Amino acid sequence: MSEEILANVTPHETRVALIENGILQEVYLQRSTNAGVVGNVYLGSVQRVLPGMQAAFIEIGLERTAFLHVTDIYHQPLSEGDSPPEIQKLLHEGDTVLVQVIKDPISTKGARLTTNISIPSRYLVLLPHGSNVGISARIEDEGERDRLKNMVEGIRMRLGLEGGFIVRTAGEGVTEEAMTADIQFLDKLWSFIRAQSQDSQPACMVYGDLPLVMRMLRDLLGTEVDRVRIDSKENYEHVIKFAQRFIPEVVGRIELYSGDGPIFDLYGAEDEVQKALLPRVNLKSGGYLIIEQTEAMVTVDVNTGGFVGTRNPEETIFKTNLEAAQAICRQLRLRNLGGIIIIDFIDMTNEDHRQQVLRALEKYLGQDPARTMISGISALGLVEMTRKRTRESLEHMLCEPCVHCGGRGFLKSVETVCHEILREVMRSARQFDATEMMVLANPDVIDMLLDELSTAMAELENYIGKPIKLQAEALYQQELFDVVLA
Repeated sequence: MSEEILANVTPHETRVALIENGILQEVYLQRSTNAGVVGNVYLGSVQRVLPGMQAAFIEIGLERTAFLHVTDIYHQPLSEGDSPPEIQKLLHEGDTVLVQVIKDPISTKGARLTTNISIPSRYLVLLPHGSNVGISARIEDEGERDRLKNMVEGIRMRLGLEGGFIVRTAGEGVTEEAMTADIQFLDKLWSFIRAQSQDSQPACMVYGDLPLVMRMLRDLLGTEVDRVRIDSKENYEHVIKFAQRFIPEVVGRIELYSGDGPIFDLYGAEDEVQKALLPRVNLKSGGYLIIEQTEAMVTVDVNTGGFVGTRNPEETIFKTNLEAAQAICRQLRLRNLGGIIIIDFIDMTNEDHRQQVLRALEKYLGQDPARTMISGISALGLVEMTRKRTRESLEHMLCEPCVHCGGRGFLKSVETVCHEILREVMRSARQFDATEMMVLANPDVIDMLLDELSTAMAELENYIGKPIKLQAEALYQQELFDVVLA
């Protein structure tokens, strides 16, 4: 399988596309407006120690001083029943301390800090002050847990390294070669952070969470990425320096893109991103999918559409479902949809066909780096599955709820709004004493009141005994109206 990474970098936004066999599979996005500081490591300066709160305020160079509680300070393991040391015995005003942000500043509160540094990579988390090897609770197979623990401990001993490690969920099934590369990367990175902290002035950042392009390189260690193309010369140079220091084996695969068109026009990536924001996905056969994302779950409906196929309807349905299984798996990755997912395949009466479609779905999901689980096909022909949430969906990253419908996805019809106006006029006439009434509404609503519902308006005026004036307001949304008394 051929893999390629495209990186589109501008001063305020970075987009990274993962291309497999010439087809866009995943999109990553980072914007300067929502870049947090969680994970960044700073050389902090202790400004004030508060014994009563068992905490200290640390200056790390942000707008507000940060907060460090005694429970977040690394110290020797305690015996059972012992209390943590008093903070005034651990820190003093003017001390410098290496800290990591675990919670972004919120409102008037500063960032929350810890001295228990943790550095993530694709498969592992390095705990420089630790000594044990832990395994993610999401890896449930005891045999695999033992294999991973023995593997990491063996690699650590062979390389003569110190520190603890946590194997992340993504480490399940990883080879020893890939795990070794990850551990070596983390060791080099921690050595770099320590060197930076010794050369830095207090209240400054010594290590920031990697920019998106570098994170992609880090997280794709051990995979078959043939080429990385970056359209920014400045960022290309930064990435080359990073790769030379930490992952020299990928340097030869990194290129500066100098094509005439935008880099996301390659492989039609830009068009695919736009299509991924639409609910409908057309299949090559003429069938289509309807994908709806809600708070509770994601639903996928499969339809034959214009696919008439063979004279055998069951065969037509089977072929459509097989094609849909592959398309669904790609769309889940591209849109980054997670949580509970319900797939409504077209009903199949042939049990062998049902099992083949299910096996095809499992096969294509096996190529997804996110963890998935399928429960089978229900009596109603529905497939229930889950996919691990790793980040915001593409829709949530790029879109916001419609200001007109409030995110419902539909508006009240013009006729419905007109009848609401008629009821509101009647209610106001009974409740208030006015000589005349005025209705302000969207032009389409006013047009219907003057045309199809003109008789109803005349009857209402006669019934309430007051004139009703109509005024079109171009800035009013379709559902918005006002009844003004005069």
